Amino acid sequence: MPDRQNRLGMRQALTFITGLVECLCFAGILFGWASLVFVLKKESYFKDLCVNSTGINGSQVLDCSGQDEQLSLVFTIASFMNNFLTVASGFIFDHFGTTVARLLGIGFHTVGTLMVAFSNSALSVLLFPALSFIAVGGIMLLITNMQVGNLFGTRRSTIITLYNGAFDSSSALFIIIKLLYESGISLRACFLFLSICSVIHVLRTFFLFPRTIIPYPLPDDYTYGLSCSKRKRAKQSMNVSSQKTTETEPFANKAPAKQEKTLRECVLSRLFIWHVIWLSVIQLRHYLFIGALNPMLQKLTHGEPSLVSQYINAFAFTQLCGVLCAPWNGLIMDRNKRKPLPEGMSEQEADLNSSVLSLFLTSLMALVFSICAAAPLLQLQYFTFIIQVLNRSFLYGGNAAFLSVAFPSCHFGKLYGLIMAISAVFSLLQYACLALVKSVLHGDPLYVNIAVTLVILLAFVHPLSVFLHCRNLASQRAKSQLQ
Repeated sequence: MPDRQNRLGMRQALTFITGLVECLCFAGILFGWASLVFVLKKESYFKDLCVNSTGINGSQVLDCSGQDEQLSLVFTIASFMNNFLTVASGFIFDHFGTTVARLLGIGFHTVGTLMVAFSNSALSVLLFPALSFIAVGGIMLLITNMQVGNLFGTRRSTIITLYNGAFDSSSALFIIIKLLYESGISLRACFLFLSICSVIHVLRTFFLFPRTIIPYPLPDDYTYGLSCSKRKRAKQSMNVSSQKTTETEPFANKAPAKQEKTLRECVLSRLFIWHVIWLSVIQLRHYLFIGALNPMLQKLTHGEPSLVSQYINAFAFTQLCGVLCAPWNGLIMDRNKRKPLPEGMSEQEADLNSSVLSLFLTSLMALVFSICAAAPLLQLQYFTFIIQVLNRSFLYGGNAAFLSVAFPSCHFGKLYGLIMAISAVFSLLQYACLALVKSVLHGDPLYVNIAVTLVILLAFVHPLSVFLHCRNLASQRAKSQLQ
């Protein structure tokens, strides 16, 4: 028995470590777009959209605003697909299990990297489906990896936020490709290597994941992987099914067990609606910043290529810190697990209480980030990069962790996918904002930045809503104890 427990513990540790590497190196590479754009411009992608124009002093200059706009559109569509198709990914994960979801995600990711590898300036249009496939495949890898937190009950939120932080940090992969490109390695070779790495993802799927879903809390003697017998799998499948009616504890101590919320009740709840608004407005600010980073640096550096490259490198390297920042949010969410719960308070209620501070800090960082990003000061952008990666780590890690504690886990995949899909529709405003800056505001983003910063103030309503919800639950508990 001790040997079996040791083997299971080693398998859980190996699942956690390899999942962290997978999220860190592959899942969210789309968001290193600013670094890849630098390489794509060198490779003359959409170069035919550059036109000769007359400068201020009458000299002839090359106007590549059309090229920038087309590359920005590639990122807009890919980031939209990254979020919008998450709802389908969530349903696939919840209904068909881990193996089907992962193999589908690996397939998308591999096709996307191969399309980039075999594209060129004459086939620039391939970037549209390629980056979208990479984005969709990456988010499916993240969704299937986040369930690993269920293997570590007391550190569940910390693991979930850590994986989301690794997802953010994976955007630094494109800076590595940029550096390799500058040292003489072709763009094709880099993306072919990424395609070959899909073999590792497939091996993890069969050796280090269950066919279905890792339940929470874990049943006794839970095991997974190829060593799990068919009989054991069938027993665990029955345990998982039975948990769908017992997973959520009632808030009132010694109260009769109540039926958990349906998906419809979850979606129509005030908590979910405000959470959608919270994620959408903050995410829009990040997408606007990433999508317009290259043109913004071109303007602030007066088109100096070496300075643009320097700041893009700085931005990409700060993305590596996402994996270090995200666990702080998880520790905030899990802090109630290190001490006894107050009398009559359920673990879910304590988790919701802990989430209030996390949501407030994320909203505050988003406001500071938006103000700094709006300031037309080149040197200030170093601080903007730091606060951006910190805020983004808190945003996505906090989003997943909040959904896992506020709603029944049997709906996690569907709710996660739905909220990402809704926020994706909202994020389409980024392209409208960029088009407005270019056409109506003549390249001056000041008014758009002020408007987006004011909209971010809506994010502060969500932590207040959760706080009032927890107060209401505490009041109900006190009344029931008096009776």
